[in-house]
Amino acid sequence: MSQSAPSSFPDSLIHNDGPRDLPRVLGASHAMAIVVGTIIGSGIFLVPSEMMRAVGSSGLVYLAWIVGGLLSLFGAMTYAELGAMMPYAGGEYVYLRGAYGDRTGFLYMWTWFAVAKPASIASVTSGLARTLGIFAVFHWLDTPVFGMSTSSGHALVLWSQIFAIAVTWLITGLNYLGIKKAGDFQVVFTVLKALLILIVAGFCFSSALGSWGHFATSVKPAPGGFTGFMIALIATLWAYDGWNDLTMVAGEVKRPEKNLPFALIGGLFVVGVLFMATNAAIQYILPAAQIAASPRPAVAALSVVAGPAGAALVAAGMALSIFVTLNGTIMSGARIPFAAARDRLFFPRFGEVHPKFKSPAYSLVVQALLSTVLLLVLGRFQQLFELAVFAEWLFYMLTATTVFVYRRKHPEMARPYRVWGYPVLPAVFVLCAGVVLVSSFAGNLQGSLIGTGLILLGLPLYEWVRRKYGSAAERVTA
Repeated sequence: MSQSAPSSFPDSLIHNDGPRDLPRVLGASHAMAIVVGTIIGSGIFLVPSEMMRAVGSSGLVYLAWIVGGLLSLFGAMTYAELGAMMPYAGGEYVYLRGAYGDRTGFLYMWTWFAVAKPASIASVTSGLARTLGIFAVFHWLDTPVFGMSTSSGHALVLWSQIFAIAVTWLITGLNYLGIKKAGDFQVVFTVLKALLILIVAGFCFSSALGSWGHFATSVKPAPGGFTGFMIALIATLWAYDGWNDLTMVAGEVKRPEKNLPFALIGGLFVVGVLFMATNAAIQYILPAAQIAASPRPAVAALSVVAGPAGAALVAAGMALSIFVTLNGTIMSGARIPFAAARDRLFFPRFGEVHPKFKSPAYSLVVQALLSTVLLLVLGRFQQLFELAVFAEWLFYMLTATTVFVYRRKHPEMARPYRVWGYPVLPAVFVLCAGVVLVSSFAGNLQGSLIGTGLILLGLPLYEWVRRKYGSAAERVTA
């Protein structure tokens, strides 16, 4: 690593010939905002209906939220130990490469660079376009560009795709100008997002139209049982997704030994409180049957409380949430190929630091280009989302296992934070991540096979890059 490493860090992972480091300019508030702002997107506003249809009762919906929150917390606690021990750009790439060698690190980088992050960015921006389409003033987003269409009559390109591309480049430009500016943006708009969520909850709980009796209602038929609960749990895990993004920008966090664990664990607690409050507010206004039938339960609840103005408030909150999530996603994704390039495991230009703005400029631009291609080629939100899910949970599981490798092989490494409940809590997270991975694979076999194929495409590229540039470090094998 070109970053200054603690004396106990394995010599085989320290590189001294890379380009300049990215500056450590993010404080505790920035780190917390990256966790909270990246996690809270559109999920909390949308998934309660899917969860209610799966389990059929308010009590089981709450149980799914609690279990999903605890599993995410176990993962965050595990990552907190790894991040405080190795606070470098790239996060999971660093941990996987150190534990399992260059090839595994490269495959993770390739997957995130070529598939997961561009697909996530594209799905977030297309989701923003869908959300804004609620407003009459944005109905033009669903119209074709210049009336272009295919021979079958389908629109070749929609304005929503052009809009999503424009937003991608807007936020990429903000990050290009420096992470401090992007971090300040994240703090301000995360606070606004949290306030909007609390206002929505306050409107619901202060309404005379609500009833605590709604919490005892149920909906039939529902899959129920283990299958139904797993559907609801996966929905909550999707809503909680994004807590790992902070580790990718760990090289720019000040006092990472304290701020990383504080932000990862504290941020998830904040998110959990906001999620539970929002879900309770929805259930206070709507009975189970109405929640299950509504594609946007939060919008439906505020429509009951405050009419069209209430629905517009929730839609605005959803758009703001998605916008802030996009900033965190773009910020974190560009650091992964940057870190690999410094280790001579990717094309050297990705490791360049902009001389004026001190950002991984080339990595940011290429990431935006890949997202643009996906938006033009696929365009549909569901396709983009499914492309990312399988790869994410595969590497969540694999990364969490590295804490056992480092404890066993490198007990001498400085650990400013140790995961509480070791080895049980990390093992529970790994086991549950495996269950989620199997469930998502079985539920979307075609998308999962495509994801597997794209990951494996990285193998021949790895061999070519290794021969051309050569890794600067010896491989560390388990």
